[in-house]
Amino acid sequence: MEQYINYRFKNLLNVAEDNKHRYLSSNPFPNIVLKDFFNPEILDRILREFPDLSNNNDSKIFDTPLEKKLTVKQDYVFGKRTKIFMNFLNSQPFLHFIQILTGINETLLGDPYFEGGGLHQIKRGGCLKVHADFNKHRLTGLDRRVNILIYLNKNWKNDYGGNLELWDRDMKFCVKRIVPEFNTVVIFNTTDYTYHGHPDPLNCPHEVSRKSLALYYFSNGRPEAEINPDLPVHSTLFKERAGNINDESEFSKYRMRSIIAKLVPRFLYTPLRRLMNDK
Repeated sequence: MEQYINYRFKNLLNVAEDNKHRYLSSNPFPNIVLKDFFNPEILDRILREFPDLSNNNDSKIFDTPLEKKLTVKQDYVFGKRTKIFMNFLNSQPFLHFIQILTGINETLLGDPYFEGGGLHQIKRGGCLKVHADFNKHRLTGLDRRVNILIYLNKNWKNDYGGNLELWDRDMKFCVKRIVPEFNTVVIFNTTDYTYHGHPDPLNCPHEVSRKSLALYYFSNGRPEAEINPDLPVHSTLFKERAGNINDESEFSKYRMRSIIAKLVPRFLYTPLRRLMNDK
């Protein structure tokens, strides 16, 4: 285990105990940002074997006004070092660390399916509008409780954008912005009201992309206060930023595309979608 963690944090249980109050008291919802948390040599190797997901047949391509990104969850696509590291993040020692840090009472479980997680890549012009995550695992039915994001971006410039934003429950204020720099780790609770994303288009050069590893942790049951009673089971819940003209336009496009998808034959949908994207 120690080979994966930066020597300054090698006693994971002590790190969890020392930081659990900071985690639970952070705004706008429980979260923590850890810099240089993992062994940088391990992450270097993972970065070197990170594939271009736009050229991978197993990639899932998201291309809507609300999310433009690439992901892959199949572990046979992962490089050797990546697969070993991802398995470590689902192992008992790391799960114990997450359990103590978050103070969650229900037993946390890893996800060998990497549902919604795995390798994430966003290229120039890509974005992920502010949202709350899907709340139930598609295969197991377990409740999604914690996200961990590990950024792999060296020499990241502020002009590129791509900061992870954490928003208040009323979607009026961005409370925290996190630069997706190499070996920055973000851990946070996920409920029906934990709104986050990077909502503005990425402005990096074409040869650069925003790369990350994403893992989610689940439990059997959760507190009622975390549940929207009107949506007991839901997929991603996108939210508009208050007073943001760009969001109003993009959400309008998304709603129109959803209507078109339901009403027109499949062979007409793609050209109509392209026409809308040009506007």
